[in-house]
Amino acid sequence: MAAKRTRRLDHKAVAKHRKRFLRFFPKAFRDQRYLDWEHSYKWESHKLWLELLNEKEFNRLLRKREYLEIAARALRVEQKTVPPFLFSFEKMALRDGLRTADGACLFSEGLFNLLHGQDDLRDRFIQWIVAVGELPRKQSRVLSWPNLTFFPFIAQPTRHIILKPSAMRVAAAELGYDFEYSSKPSFTTYDSLLTLANLVRDEIADLKPRNYHDLQTFLYVIGSAEYERLEEEMMN
Repeated sequence: MAAKRTRRLDHKAVAKHRKRFLRFFPKAFRDQRYLDWEHSYKWESHKLWLELLNEKEFNRLLRKREYLEIAARALRVEQKTVPPFLFSFEKMALRDGLRTADGACLFSEGLFNLLHGQDDLRDRFIQWIVAVGELPRKQSRVLSWPNLTFFPFIAQPTRHIILKPSAMRVAAAELGYDFEYSSKPSFTTYDSLLTLANLVRDEIADLKPRNYHDLQTFLYVIGSAEYERLEEEMMN
């Protein structure tokens, strides 16, 4: 029988990384450097999503079966997100998967259901995994964690987070969290990441993170090689 996993954080590790985060951004999530580096581009993409594919407009296009138009608008949001979350091979695989009406239909109906469906999150996320996994493929596989989680993260930052595996796995280990990670997308892994982010939110509540955009950034600062390099530069 498999050992039961514990879902908790190492409080000393959280305190350590909180101090480190504040060295980069002294005013935390309201720091101007934070807004310039990490917040504004995500929020601009979110606002563009609401302009192009808010629930009412998304539903209108679905009823008209304008699947290619929905896909084009979603890809426009991704293209406008700079710096990008997706690697070039992930972008290419996604575009290949959405070139046909059938692929765009799978994507559109699956994403609308994830964002606005009535089933519980587990069922909706599993259905989304199936939809992305069935997209047409030319070279690179389209079913990657970033491709799967980018659009919900941008569309609904109070409900969804993006999974960039390398940084999140390092962050989880640093915080002493037993992350149930699998490279094969599953709701178990996604739910484990949401739990990690929610535990972090509770630990740093006084810093007033707004949503999963802020929580993802806090974890990214812990887990990314980019911030390790920046820290070295600040110390020299």
